[in-house]
Amino acid sequence: MSSLWNSVLKLRPQIKQFTVPVRNLNLLEYQSKHLLRKNGVAVQDFCMIDEKGCSEFEKFNVKEYVIKAQILAGGRGKGHFSNGFKGGVHVTTSRKDVDSISKQMLGYNLITKQTPKDGIEVKKIMIAESVTIKRETYVCILMDRQRNGPVLIASPAGGVDIEAVAEKTPHLIKNIPIDIFEGVTDSMANEVAQFLEFKGPLTNLAAVEIKKLWQFFLAVDATQLEINPLVETDENKVISVDAKINFDDNAQFRHKDIFALEDLAESDPREVEAAKHNLNYIGMTGNIGCLVNGAGLAMATMDIIKLHGGDPANFLDVGGSVKEEQVRAAFNILTADKTVRCILVNVFGGIVNCATIANGIVGAMKSMNLKVPLIVRLEGTNATEARRIIKESGLDIQTAEDLDDAAKKAVANAV
Repeated sequence: MSSLWNSVLKLRPQIKQFTVPVRNLNLLEYQSKHLLRKNGVAVQDFCMIDEKGCSEFEKFNVKEYVIKAQILAGGRGKGHFSNGFKGGVHVTTSRKDVDSISKQMLGYNLITKQTPKDGIEVKKIMIAESVTIKRETYVCILMDRQRNGPVLIASPAGGVDIEAVAEKTPHLIKNIPIDIFEGVTDSMANEVAQFLEFKGPLTNLAAVEIKKLWQFFLAVDATQLEINPLVETDENKVISVDAKINFDDNAQFRHKDIFALEDLAESDPREVEAAKHNLNYIGMTGNIGCLVNGAGLAMATMDIIKLHGGDPANFLDVGGSVKEEQVRAAFNILTADKTVRCILVNVFGGIVNCATIANGIVGAMKSMNLKVPLIVRLEGTNATEARRIIKESGLDIQTAEDLDDAAKKAVANAV
């Protein structure tokens, strides 16, 4: 078993998520701020400009403007654009500058340390009111498995890498478990505000904001709400300047309006298509397409492919309650990848009925012109019936006796 997991660990750099793949909702900065503002949390005033010519800037008038390109990547301020323009974040007092800078951002790719080498196209720009920051602090609420509930994390050292703060100056980090029934109490909020070194009337103001953040956390079914920084301004205000929000995907049915905000332009279209059919897909670098049920079996399948000298092209998990139409969709996604030279189906029927998988495979093969070899290994519930369905279909499908045999055939056919 150790050799199996050693090989699995070698695959980790190729996989975006090592655990069960989940389509996590990622929001752009302006979307997070809109949600915070809607729920009563104090944020900077802002407006939007987009590539379609829609602009709220005409009615937006402040002393100083912060111009921020909106992409799902960090390091925007130090990035550069495909047209040579420097910086995805700019500050100016001139309305004319806002217009000229925006034109040099919109429609061009912004390249940072966290983007692909060609960058990400900027389609929206947030114009925010600039605030003079006197101090930056850090506040985070997250679900903690070890504590079986939410935890409030705070530090007076905000605006920087919080992991570095925890490592070098652990005394500047406070962790407080939150009773899910009591929530963030007045005394807890005041204690955190004082730890964050807010003084005088600002202590109460900061405590109020901390309680609002907790109410927001509950209202949207968040799993993490990170405010870095929560700032004290020169006008004696306490404002959430930047936010990172993670949402519980299991609560999507309660927050359809929030999940509808997701911008799929930066997502792998294969992952997007898979999600429409409740399939989990992760693209990789090889040429053997893998259709499996269950994350553990997927990892074992990829491991044994590597063991025999092959290279998996993807991680496609059809889950435990797959239907025939989902199998057809899975085949369409796999064959859309031009690098795939062979497809390996490896299903162990427990909850999944192997006959359902077999019918889905036969139906997909009859409705499409599959130009690559197909190897199928089915075991478990109704496996005998499934093998009969495949045999009697008369289709060019190679069956395998076991996983080892299936992997050898897949690698041989992918050469």
